[in-house]
Amino acid sequence: MKISKKIKETINKLPAGTTFKYRELDISNNEYGAATKTIGRLIAEKAIKRISTGVFYKPKKTVFGELKPGEENLLRPYLFIGNNRIAYITGTALYNRMGLTSQVPKDIKVASKVKEIRTRIGNINVRRVKSYIDVTSMNYHLLEILDALKDFKQIPDLDRKAAIKILITAIISLKKKELLRLLQYVYEYPPRTRAFLGALLEEINVDLDLDYLKQSLNPLTEYKLGIIPDMLSTAEKWNIK
Repeated sequence: MKISKKIKETINKLPAGTTFKYRELDISNNEYGAATKTIGRLIAEKAIKRISTGVFYKPKKTVFGELKPGEENLLRPYLFIGNNRIAYITGTALYNRMGLTSQVPKDIKVASKVKEIRTRIGNINVRRVKSYIDVTSMNYHLLEILDALKDFKQIPDLDRKAAIKILITAIISLKKKELLRLLQYVYEYPPRTRAFLGALLEEINVDLDLDYLKQSLNPLTEYKLGIIPDMLSTAEKWNIK
């Protein structure tokens, strides 16, 4: 089969709105030259569009016109290798999605332990920050919660009382095995994150032994997060101010 026909058939099978790179086209190394020409023709025909160097997407047509892929889909080539997740969106973009801030960032941070990421999508700069834990599809939502605890004091336009309710709701929604993994991962994070998680878990009154978590903290250290007992009744027990 001609490489052009092979690529067109592969792209036709992709759902509208999907982002992809050359590696998703199932081509060999000696086919890249012909593949580049085919991709160029498909862009000219507006069958696909270029997001950034080597990254493309298949536009989704609606009665209201062309629907661009969402943020997560635009970044998919940087968040996954094949179907294996290796990164997740963090920073202000994540905290906006969680409802912790109304600010929309100019730049997007992507957390990954295994892949260097630095690119530009439209007017948005995308850069990598190193994750504390190897990222998978099974744990990234737990790392998102821990990132929010770690960065709590730096989140822009934060309503602390409302934010604590959001974080408690997120933790309550976790299954017991997920809570245990959350407790396992938090030891890789700074002490203020461990103290904050301990206070939240005690506030929720989960059926977990938090003694080891408490003992991992220096009893003389205060964690200044701008939280008062009216916001979180267990804050003082964990030296949170």
